[in-house]
Amino acid sequence: MNSTLMRQTAALLNDMLQFESPADGKLSEFFRQHRELGTKERAWIAETAYGVLRRYRYLREISIAEPDEQEDTRKLILAYLIKIEGKSIRDLDDMLDERQKEWAVQIKSKTSEGFSPAILADVRDWFWDKLVAQYGEAEAMTICRSMFEQASLDLRVNTIKATREEVLARMLAENTVKDNVITTTPYSPVGIRMGSRLNIGKHILFTEGKIEVQDEGSQLLSYLVAPKRGQMVADLCAGAGGKTLALGALMKNTGRLYAFDVSEKRLNNLGHRLKRSGLSNLQAQLINNENDLKLKRLNGKFDRVLVDAPCSGLGTLRRNPDLKWRQTEQDVAELNVKQSNILARAAKLCKVGGRVIYATCSLLRDENESIAEAFLQAHPDFKLIPASEVMAQQNIELDTGEYLKQLPHLHGTDGFFAAVFEKTGPATDTAKPD
Repeated sequence: MNSTLMRQTAALLNDMLQFESPADGKLSEFFRQHRELGTKERAWIAETAYGVLRRYRYLREISIAEPDEQEDTRKLILAYLIKIEGKSIRDLDDMLDERQKEWAVQIKSKTSEGFSPAILADVRDWFWDKLVAQYGEAEAMTICRSMFEQASLDLRVNTIKATREEVLARMLAENTVKDNVITTTPYSPVGIRMGSRLNIGKHILFTEGKIEVQDEGSQLLSYLVAPKRGQMVADLCAGAGGKTLALGALMKNTGRLYAFDVSEKRLNNLGHRLKRSGLSNLQAQLINNENDLKLKRLNGKFDRVLVDAPCSGLGTLRRNPDLKWRQTEQDVAELNVKQSNILARAAKLCKVGGRVIYATCSLLRDENESIAEAFLQAHPDFKLIPASEVMAQQNIELDTGEYLKQLPHLHGTDGFFAAVFEKTGPATDTAKPD
């Protein structure tokens, strides 16, 4: 630690705290502009900046002495180092000027007495109120605090090219990082978990397509889809295709797999990953929206349709803490309309006996159970298949009831939700025609 690192981190935080775009993009751009920084310096800057984002509301309260005082990112960093990291003023002496030493003394002496639960949970009031309504205050606080922790690095083994045993053995043999625990994931049959966030992108196993970076919760979603060999499967919101590639591996490179998305950039990224994967049964198609004519021609054709819906992302706060401050209650309401529309469109793609799987990486009932319940109400030709039943059929010991619900403090994954709907008959009058 030194005064230069402090100044550089403060400059990065000034940019991040505008909340105009994702923090990871801001971080990447900052490092592109400061190529002179070494590995340890980059790690310190990244960890400190993200540490402040995770605890921003609490740190702001701790660091501001007067109600009308202007926010100063240097004070936020000091508050993080002292209150969260447990540094003493003596530890920081060499990096502080006289004014900053005065700040440090002030921060050290301040307590959290009188802070509201939402401040202690480090979330906005509207989000806190929704979590308390769903989970009760005690579990809501546990969930929020679990999001203070940095996520592990989860890898999915591409079973088209390798086995988990082979990859794990190699990773263990190569492990030279102190305290980096490498183990299998507790639920996913193809997952490996690493304690340290290593640069996997240049590893030979990655470049050869034998592994992909993917949270265990996301891996489990492909097992909930449960595609079979030779089937016709659609990923309606494919993005960069992590789940699509996992589905292709479960299909043993047979059948027909479609990846649809409205973003050409995301589908281009899928193209690069597809080349590494060894899959030959996947077709990526750009669509304008859920009513694109390309989709209409495929109505009633699919055995499985995955809707990994656009959502608030509030289940991924371990990785994306800036979402706590960027998302609003109005944003969620607008997303609910998109989620309902995309799910209704997916229903038309599904054949009788086929399944639609709706998923989000959100913690909110508004984006999860409420959307699922409204879909069933509007589509009597579909029935809910308990997620626990599908998981048991896949030999995965994870029972969260009717829906697949994963939480960081219970499962060690991001926050995920998913529902499985099976089409029992032809569309009825209540389902809107194309």
